[in-house]
Amino acid sequence: DGHVTSSVMCSCPCRECVCVSSQSLTGHKSPVECVQFNTSEEQVAAGSQSGSIRVWDLEAAKILRTLMGHKANITSLGFHPYGDFLASSSMDTNIKLWDVRRKGYVFRYKGHTQAVRSLAFSPDGKWLASASDDSTVKLWDLNQGKMITEFKSHTAAVNIIQFHPNEYLLASGSSDRTIKLWDLEKFTMIGSLEADTTPVRSVFFSSDGSCLYSGATDCLRIFGWEPDRCFDVVPVGWGKVSDLAVCNQQLIGVSHQLSSVSSYVVDLKRVKKSGGSVIQGIIQDNQPLAEPKDPKGSALRRNYERPTTTCSSQRYGERRSPSEDEADEKVSSAEIHNAEDFKEIFQPKNAISRTPPRTSEPFPAPPEDVVSCEKRPAPPASAPPASAPHPQNLVTAVKSKPKIIPSSRNEPIGLNVADFLPINNVCVDEESLSQLKKGHDTMCVMLRSRHKNLETVRSVWAREDIKSALAAAVSMNDLSIVVDILNIINLQPSLWKLDLCTTILPQIDQLLHSKYESYIQTGCTSLKLIMKHFWMLISDTLKATPSVGVDITREERHQKCRACCKQLKNLSHLVKNKAAQVGRHGSAFRELQLLMAPLDDSL
Repeated sequence: DGHVTSSVMCSCPCRECVCVSSQSLTGHKSPVECVQFNTSEEQVAAGSQSGSIRVWDLEAAKILRTLMGHKANITSLGFHPYGDFLASSSMDTNIKLWDVRRKGYVFRYKGHTQAVRSLAFSPDGKWLASASDDSTVKLWDLNQGKMITEFKSHTAAVNIIQFHPNEYLLASGSSDRTIKLWDLEKFTMIGSLEADTTPVRSVFFSSDGSCLYSGATDCLRIFGWEPDRCFDVVPVGWGKVSDLAVCNQQLIGVSHQLSSVSSYVVDLKRVKKSGGSVIQGIIQDNQPLAEPKDPKGSALRRNYERPTTTCSSQRYGERRSPSEDEADEKVSSAEIHNAEDFKEIFQPKNAISRTPPRTSEPFPAPPEDVVSCEKRPAPPASAPPASAPHPQNLVTAVKSKPKIIPSSRNEPIGLNVADFLPINNVCVDEESLSQLKKGHDTMCVMLRSRHKNLETVRSVWAREDIKSALAAAVSMNDLSIVVDILNIINLQPSLWKLDLCTTILPQIDQLLHSKYESYIQTGCTSLKLIMKHFWMLISDTLKATPSVGVDITREERHQKCRACCKQLKNLSHLVKNKAAQVGRHGSAFRELQLLMAPLDDSL
């Protein structure tokens, strides 16, 4: 509908370097997890899966500092708005404040029980807010070095937090599909925006603080509060949107998937930012609210007191006159037509030396021996050279199968691309169709068999209970059926019992040894659930003093706990070995290793 345009850029496939515009910054030995510029955009920091942080000077293109101290993935970074300080959060549950002029950290903030996902400094630089997988948001006083308060209203992991640019107000977005608004004077919740249908990935206040932009998996929403209301909804297929920013009446959203980064531009002149419908649960009455006489009038709560700096006011957003806004309404488009406007929005403010040097031809000319189809029309002479790789290179890439088959991939595993290329410069449709249909009948038979088995398991579950259904799935000797059942019960922890753990733990061992990434992810999720909900019961039961007399129920429970403990210890050794891997799998296993640390001290 004219609201959104997008472009896609390729990122470095090694995932161990940072690319800034035309500059490549290297130094990390493990994949980079997060990147953050400082306020002046003269430095950039990057955190890796190994727990190390590196800070680069962009103008000199060199590493200023390497900061070591975290024991797991770096999940978020934030530069202090007025000092040479950097805050970092990690999956090891710790938050650290660093002085980039020194090597060691200044202070460590402890209190979260699970991975910390997001950090944000208050505009006056006196507070630090943190959001975690433990469903809490904590507020820290930097001067006192202690926690001020804790907000606990979310029911799932909190993914993102954002301070209001002026008022004492904090917004937090969660996987429970809600955004909470917190008053930082009274430390109370003043609003809960529950209109999103997918987890909230990113939130961003407008420069004047009059509305809040929310980025979910499938759309952009514009919210107001006091009362809670939704001004507008813009469908955007950006997936896991990582960051939002506003410049020149345009909202820029960035998302990433595997080795690609996508940027989306939303024209804010065509987005409604007032009126709206009151949110009541997920019901909206679609009746516009009466416009206040002064929608941008005096604030309801205190404003931040910022220290005087030499920074331009344009960096924090300027209030525009009504005449300027009316002039902008005449041209309403998310497309950038003027090259100078493009430079102003996307180009860095400081000149950066290019590495490597610019080449005159970005893509090499295709080899002369590339096989072509006679039926396909030849491209015009003015067309740019094709960027597709040589067919021989594709064949080589397919032949070298990866050790673990990713759950989301662009091409099937085990197919020879050469089978689909024409032979002797002649395209034969029948041959191509036969190659495409190769294995189709076999796949249909497998899917029908899988569907029949799932129907059997479902009928057992309806007739008896979940334990019997899972036992039936295990007896079929088909891991795909077990994975399907686990993917359902992993979403409902209330279904889990100790009896279920004794059946599932041997299956988890097989899943963690699987070559399929989706199987490994399901096994890790089930193992996390067991450790979080049953380890204390297992440990207390095994350490309890034997009772006097015969207690059959207690003996059965003790036997089940002993079997679970034995299985968990075996899995603990496997997790430790796989935690040394690089990439997403190593990250998941390192998180499991932290959860399973109490096993080392168990009986």
